[in-house]
Amino acid sequence: MTARVGQGFDIHRFSDDPARRLVLGGVVFEGARGLVGHSDADVVAHTAADALLGAAGLGDIGQHFPDTDPRNKDLDSARLLSQIVDLVSREGWRVINCDLTIHAQAPKLVPYKERIRLNVARLLLIDAGDMNVKAKTGELVGPVGRGEAIACDAVVLLEKTIL
Repeated sequence: MTARVGQGFDIHRFSDDPARRLVLGGVVFEGARGLVGHSDADVVAHTAADALLGAAGLGDIGQHFPDTDPRNKDLDSARLLSQIVDLVSREGWRVINCDLTIHAQAPKLVPYKERIRLNVARLLLIDAGDMNVKAKTGELVGPVGRGEAIACDAVVLLEKTIL
């Protein structure tokens, strides 16, 4: 078996625009402040996408979905992640597992973690048991701890299906 590990990270600050929705892992947080971004600013989807691209040696999401392209304005990042999964699959890779850590002082993530886990597993085409989501606060330190931003880290394992 040929396997590769990829790591991803993303951070977005909170928006002052009341019309922005908060979306994490394709799950909408009703009533929560949204994040600033050219797309829907889903830090979970962006982080998973970058981890996949890194493991497959295919660059980063900025290369594939540049913020200078008007077609990517307000893009649904779940769609972006699905397209990255398709690209990685065409290159002969499949996702074995994914581990995510979401860093947010607010909103509280516990009520949403399972929905995020199931949705990201579906987008990655893996069993829910091969997907993990952890939530951490910023302990009142830095932009996350001060409630200015949400960040996410991800690690994925890919297996080569076409040798």
